[in-house]
Amino acid sequence: MAKRTPSAAEQHRRAVAAYVAAGGEESVQRVITAVQGLSRKLDQWYARQLTDLGITAGEWAVVATLAKDGGALTPSQLADLTNVAPSSMTHRLDKLAERGFIDRTPDAENRTRILVRLTTDGWEFFSLAIRGSDVVESDVLQDLGDDERHELARMLEVVIARLDDVDA
Repeated sequence: MAKRTPSAAEQHRRAVAAYVAAGGEESVQRVITAVQGLSRKLDQWYARQLTDLGITAGEWAVVATLAKDGGALTPSQLADLTNVAPSSMTHRLDKLAERGFIDRTPDAENRTRILVRLTTDGWEFFSLAIRGSDVVESDVLQDLGDDERHELARMLEVVIARLDDVDA
């Protein structure tokens, strides 16, 4: 008989117990393990969503980076922000341009530089993907009321603000 895969909650309990048994502080391990588990599950869903949308994770990273920036970036800036080699970025930009998601134009201040920005189609694609993600993300948070969601967001934002100060 095949072994049943434990639920996400059971995996979380087991992981926390192991980390605490190894000397970790329980409240820290409960939070960090929960965040890691949530991130892992969402990443699995996002990977399936990107496949369904016909875009690679690398191409999505470019679209999302441009959308979050709200302006234009150089290919080098995009490569840095998405942690890829400039040659890989050129290939990604070619694919996105073929789909009509980006425009590449010379920089008016420095004609040797190219600026990349989302097109209207690129923004609409980004919006479609975010709306699809929001359905699943809302399902994940459905057991929390509005006040609890706001408090959870506030607490996580406090933790995020501290990340730059932690030497790991």
